[in-house]
Amino acid sequence: FKLKSFDQGFLALLIYIITTARADTDYSDAEVLPDSFPSAPAEPLPEFLLEPEDAFIVKNRPVQLRCRASPATQIYFKCNGEWVNQNDHVTRESLDQLTGLVVREVDISVSRTQVEELFGLEDYWCQCVAWSAAGTTKSNRAYVRIAYLRKNFEQEPLGREVRLEQEVLLQCRPPEGMPAAEVDWLKNEDVIDPSQDSNFLITIDHDLIIKQARLLDTANYTCVARNVVAKRRSSTATLIVYVSGGWSSWTEWSECNARCGRGWQRRTRSCTNPAPLNGGAFCEGPPVQRVTCTTLCPVDGGWTEWAKWSACGTECTHWRSRECQDPPPINGGKHCSGSMMESKNCTEGLCARTSPPLSPCVPALTPGMGVAVYTGLVVALLLSVIMVLCVGVLAYRRRCRHLHGDITDSSSALTAAFHPGNYKPPRQDNPHPLHPSAPPDLTATAGAFRGPLFSLQQGVNDSPHKIPMTTSPLLDPLPGLKIKVYNASTLSSLELPADMCSSDGEILSLKSVGTVGREREYHSHTLSREPGLSTSATLGHLGGRLTIPNTGVSLLVPPGTIPQGKFYEMYLIINKWDKTTLPSEGSQTVLSPVVSCGPSGMLLNRPVVLTLPHCAQLDTPTPDWTLTLKTQTHQGAWEEVLTVGEETLSSPCYLQLEEECCHVLMEQLGTYGLVGQSCPPQPACKRLQLALFAPRAPCLSLDYSLRIYCIHDTPHALKEVLDLERSLGGVLLEDPKPLLFKDSYHNLRLSIHDIPHTHWRSKLLAKYQEIPFYHIWSGSQRPLHCTFSLERGSLAVSQLACKICVRQVEGEGQIFQLHTDIQETLPPHSPLPSGGTCLPSSQVGPYAFRLPDSIRQKICASLDAPSARGCDWRLLARSLGFDRYLNYFATKPSPTGVLLDLWEACHQGDADLVSLATALEEMGKSEVLVVMTTDGDC
Repeated sequence: FKLKSFDQGFLALLIYIITTARADTDYSDAEVLPDSFPSAPAEPLPEFLLEPEDAFIVKNRPVQLRCRASPATQIYFKCNGEWVNQNDHVTRESLDQLTGLVVREVDISVSRTQVEELFGLEDYWCQCVAWSAAGTTKSNRAYVRIAYLRKNFEQEPLGREVRLEQEVLLQCRPPEGMPAAEVDWLKNEDVIDPSQDSNFLITIDHDLIIKQARLLDTANYTCVARNVVAKRRSSTATLIVYVSGGWSSWTEWSECNARCGRGWQRRTRSCTNPAPLNGGAFCEGPPVQRVTCTTLCPVDGGWTEWAKWSACGTECTHWRSRECQDPPPINGGKHCSGSMMESKNCTEGLCARTSPPLSPCVPALTPGMGVAVYTGLVVALLLSVIMVLCVGVLAYRRRCRHLHGDITDSSSALTAAFHPGNYKPPRQDNPHPLHPSAPPDLTATAGAFRGPLFSLQQGVNDSPHKIPMTTSPLLDPLPGLKIKVYNASTLSSLELPADMCSSDGEILSLKSVGTVGREREYHSHTLSREPGLSTSATLGHLGGRLTIPNTGVSLLVPPGTIPQGKFYEMYLIINKWDKTTLPSEGSQTVLSPVVSCGPSGMLLNRPVVLTLPHCAQLDTPTPDWTLTLKTQTHQGAWEEVLTVGEETLSSPCYLQLEEECCHVLMEQLGTYGLVGQSCPPQPACKRLQLALFAPRAPCLSLDYSLRIYCIHDTPHALKEVLDLERSLGGVLLEDPKPLLFKDSYHNLRLSIHDIPHTHWRSKLLAKYQEIPFYHIWSGSQRPLHCTFSLERGSLAVSQLACKICVRQVEGEGQIFQLHTDIQETLPPHSPLPSGGTCLPSSQVGPYAFRLPDSIRQKICASLDAPSARGCDWRLLARSLGFDRYLNYFATKPSPTGVLLDLWEACHQGDADLVSLATALEEMGKSEVLVVMTTDGDC
């Protein structure tokens, strides 16, 4: 056909009819639409102003494809080689104001069903075809795909522990998806931007590289993948940057510990350069070095033999000499005592020397006159001596009258201990000078003590010697004197009979025994009396027992320890950790509380028994502990008293070791503590307690914290934590759990698990927390604890269930199964520590002892004397388990009495006489059993 007379609209309609008529025939595009028509007016080919773009079907939502061309008479979509139905097109036509050409725009919608119905390997695609008088133009293909994102990552990042400044690689392979997922890295929920922090690098494979690990890089890292469909998070990888410990410089060598002969010197270093952090390795090598040393022994000087007598001189005497050269004093030895020369009359009174002639003016004395002259001289000398004595007595009485520490009444004489140094005599209008809150019941009459009565209070500059007071109306007889003893928790009283008051007596206070100047100032600083950590009582010849309730600490003063007629204000104090230096050094660890008992300078007739709880694990078949008892000097330094198993005859103490406590027999009061260290090849174990605390209900905040304390397995340590949490408003959720902590340089690791994430969120950055090994083993920090901070979703959430795991790395552990209602008020949960039965804080006289004095005396009389068959006190020691070092008891005047004192201390909570009677029965002491049956309560 020749189409010159047709207009363009009719031509387009004709083309469409021809196209639809030949739809069943496979023609190429060139055959369907010729490239040009000879009779068409000159017009440019269509140009696409907007081409269809790739699209993704999200879920079931169809996608819209759009194209725009000019000039175009028609525009149609062709999908997968087939024309789209004309009814599915949405066409819009407009006129370009600048060129005057027609602009056509067409939209189609592609559904998920259309895409899924396509079979084959090729993706679903669509293309735009535009016509004009000049010909046709095809757009680029736009692919339509179904979008998705798998749930599982092909590779997730893994948590690591790396050393400081180490390069770190965290790998992430996102889930398969269409379109491919984009990856972001989160550090503690904040997006990492490498342009902001050059230490981070994200590779093309989505891996995160930390060039040099810093301490601030310790965090939780998460890989996040996202596309148009969904967003996926990988599991959180915890990165911990640790610092391994480094040794500090060695200290200077100490002085040689032996004053004479062979000894040793030591120097120390600490693992603080740097200190281990975030689970870093502890320093390798010993913290203490020892070398032997030799000190020259001092040699005291000795006299040589006397030389021969000299010739008799004109004075009728001759002399002889000697020298301090046998041997001479060297190395600081003492010089010889005595005179170097000796003289005597060499004529035995018959001196042959001539006297000068008498003057004629002076008459010679007759023998009778000489006697009278010598008698007069002697009388004059005696009168002079008497006058000097009178003057001295008057001066002495005047000085005594001005002393500030004079005793003004009998109550101050008996209650003068623990007064401050600037104590003044009580006013006449104050009948209760002892304690403002607990007044003593003392009579107003005075007592007569026949012995010298000493001033109890001295100032800092006063002389340490006590000044005897003369008899005065103050010391009239007391018909009955009642002394009340006060301590931090309870009150106890002691009745003294009238006959005891009339005997020779002497009362001493803490400050009047061996503490002056700087030493007194030291004691006033360290021996502060804390409520619940101290007790005191006035004890005499009958003895008594001091006990600090619920701590396992006690002091037994046997009868006869204090001399007859004397009374001492005795005290027992547990030193707080922040107010005393620790006795441990090097690899040693503190195993007991540091306890002070006193007064430190008092004279004891027999040993007292100090009981200390400890936390050493002792049930192993082979010994793995080296235990040492230490005492503190007045200057604050610690000295070794004895090492268990290495006692000698010069050892001043005896230590009876039990599983949970030890009993120390000693004759010198002071400050003591038990330390220990591992005995190779087996590492030693300490018994610890794990106590879980939470805030007291009801909880009005979204924040909630759980605190776990790691403390020694002793009654005193648990009591200290309970008191601390009570002041902080915390409650104990469960009974404390035991844990054996091994000397293996491994840290204690704490972690929380199974938190209901729908209602709770943990604020912990890492997967776990750790307490360094050295902090636990040295005992330098008290008390140690970790806090787990949680946050609930709303105030309506009240139930919390989770697990808290506590274990030593490569060691033992414990698990707390927590199920609690944070809004429910829990009853006070304060378990009584083991071995901490509530005993009276002080017991005075016979009531403090389970064994009556009559039975004690008869047992001692029966067993003190050595027996040929061996049935004496040595067999009793073996029966009671006190036979580790019998030589200590053998040096005492009554070995049986000391053994019975130790038995009283070991059985203070359950001291029935049956165990003692059983031991005596095995020994065949039937006569003693008869006495115990009649006088005792077996």
